Amino acid sequence: MRAPAKLFLASSNPGKLAEYRVLAKASAPSLPVELALLPGFDTLPAFEENAPTFAENAAGKALHYSRHGEGLVFTDDSGLVVPALDGAPGVHSARYPGPQATNTQRIEKLLDGMRDKTGSDRVAYFVCAIALAKRGRAMAIVTDRVDGEILEAPRGSCGFGYDPVFYLPALEKTFAELPAEEKNQLSHRGKAFRRLLAALCSML
Repeated sequence: MRAPAKLFLASSNPGKLAEYRVLAKASAPSLPVELALLPGFDTLPAFEENAPTFAENAAGKALHYSRHGEGLVFTDDSGLVVPALDGAPGVHSARYPGPQATNTQRIEKLLDGMRDKTGSDRVAYFVCAIALAKRGRAMAIVTDRVDGEILEAPRGSCGFGYDPVFYLPALEKTFAELPAEEKNQLSHRGKAFRRLLAALCSML
């Protein structure tokens, strides 16, 4: 049996690592993987995410942090895109109302901007870009998305971020109303991570 490939997540967030471990387990790839946080991440020079696209931010982070560690390093950038708001919140999703904003404040600003939007103007999609690098060299960059609509008020208590207002018409539920297992199968992050594992499998 092939030995697991070890990937280091360039983050200090154990919650994000746990989420990726769940995704890796659920994906059941032909190539097994072991995931860990990049050692000493908090002591490394920070990377400023100021690129205009998710893919560029993810790639920049992966290249930057892979220069400070051994092995395969991966990073992501994700967010919500509303075409009727000229693509906002976009790459600024996490800091849309401000750098220290809460999830409630993010949703409030989004809904305030959507107040007069109806029909197709409420269409939105989540995007996730994941980049893999080794010693400053890009190995893979993948992206995926999930399409939905923005509700006029939050629904559901699961998930985080904009999940309570991101509605999936086919399921008649928001992301915040889905069990974690179902969300992982449908989410932009789950789909992008499966793409990454497929790309990695073809390399090794």
